[in-house]
Amino acid sequence: MGNERVKAEALQILGLFQVLPRLVVFDLDYTLWPFYCWTHKTEHFQKIQRKTGIPYKSMLFFDDEDRNTETMSKMGVTSVLVENGVNLDMFKLGLSNFATNHAASSTKQDK
Repeated sequence: MGNERVKAEALQILGLFQVLPRLVVFDLDYTLWPFYCWTHKTEHFQKIQRKTGIPYKSMLFFDDEDRNTETMSKMGVTSVLVENGVNLDMFKLGLSNFATNHAASSTKQDK
């Protein structure tokens, strides 16, 4: 029953935002076959970007290592450091950061 509550809350959180990422990635160490590889996160994301065609600025990334979130942020991916894993608060923070970054990116393109 707890999973249904979390799912319902996550869907409510999603409903709060007008702009959503096209791709959300959670720490890639053991996930996302066939993109799985034992290399740096930049290579993971380059492979994902080539296969999906989704631009980095349309991605949201959660990871427990600051070096990974810093590196991916420099590539244009909205990145969130989650030291204790992703929970609903961190999920909401990630979506909020993504919306802020998207608005800033849109403003730059308009000028």
